[in-house]
Amino acid sequence: MSEMTTQILEESIGKTVLVRLRSGKHLRGKLKGFDQHLNLVLEETEDTTDAENAKKLGVIIVRGDNVILISPPPR
Repeated sequence: MSEMTTQILEESIGKTVLVRLRSGKHLRGKLKGFDQHLNLVLEETEDTTDAENAKKLGVIIVRGDNVILISPPPR
């Protein structure tokens, strides 16, 4: 993971991020932590794959090899 990626993720801790997974799911949650493998801990997480029926998931751990994209909050 590059230094820039690490910096952006560190700045995003405690803020809401959008995550797209290889399975096609879209998650929105507050970034609690991450590691060098891009494993993520998200809290107050919602599955927003179906925007009309978002499902609350609470605190979850997302395995890094399932992550396609992480969208940080606007600066």
